[in-house]
Amino acid sequence: MSRTGYVTSGRYAPPAARRELVAVSADGARLHVEEHGDEGAQAVVLAHGWTCSTAFWAAQIRELARDHRVIAYDQRGHGRSPAASRYAAEALADDLVAVLGATLAPGEKAVVAGHSMGGMTIMAAAGRPEFAEHTAAALLCSTGSGRLVAESLVLPLRPGRVRTRITGAVLGARAPLGPVTPVAKRVLKYATMGPGSAPDKVEACARIVHACPTGVRYAWSGVLAGLDLDANLAALTVPTAVIGGKNDRLTPIVHARGLAAALPRCVGLTELTGMGHMTPIEAPEAVTAAIRELTVHLANVTDEPKEKTP
Repeated sequence: MSRTGYVTSGRYAPPAARRELVAVSADGARLHVEEHGDEGAQAVVLAHGWTCSTAFWAAQIRELARDHRVIAYDQRGHGRSPAASRYAAEALADDLVAVLGATLAPGEKAVVAGHSMGGMTIMAAAGRPEFAEHTAAALLCSTGSGRLVAESLVLPLRPGRVRTRITGAVLGARAPLGPVTPVAKRVLKYATMGPGSAPDKVEACARIVHACPTGVRYAWSGVLAGLDLDANLAALTVPTAVIGGKNDRLTPIVHARGLAAALPRCVGLTELTGMGHMTPIEAPEAVTAAIRELTVHLANVTDEPKEKTP
């Protein structure tokens, strides 16, 4: 998708990349990747969530690129990555390790941060040797490892099978989202953001989410509805921080607390009062600070020049 559909000014407008490339995943899926910042700086890799794109990380990219090499990619079917024939948690892991291999030199490590489905991507890749080779620390932001539909608070109903069934139908609807209208923005704000979210933040999120193709949104909704990555958490042995919004209806704060309790090396749980699911846009300073704090784990990376993969 062309970036003309996103906001074009302000801190949430997508910044121009220093370099763009294509990473090819295990099944041949082609992934749009962009790099920002100094080529020789320590690396941060950003994986966005369901219905989003690299544009979702605009605020983090602008700040972190001052002194880091920031690598962001579009999940398959999102942004400028073409739709694929396969949608599965394993494909998310395949895609992440493909991006790491295409952008980092052998043995070079990065801080890997994932929001929502991007956090699930990190969990899905945990335990893979390619992930271990290239990851010094991780951030799980507004995400969960399973029971996503059952725990969702999007619908104000009693917990149980009825709410789960209706929630699944709503989140997995095939209907197109249509243009970004005042009504559409109110709906998106209620479902995904905190009540105090500023209009420019709601506008940025709406334009990003509405740009996701309907078929891709539907395909991934089925994957997320059946997601179960609980067993993968034991393999996520790098230092890992967790962030969640206390007003998150899509992945309520119970998920963040559960992740923090289950991770072998949790280095912090941040609960953001008044924030919903879209924390990188709702609370950009907090998310950027969490990533920066994790870069201390890059300190052991050698300063010797590395030959990057073409």
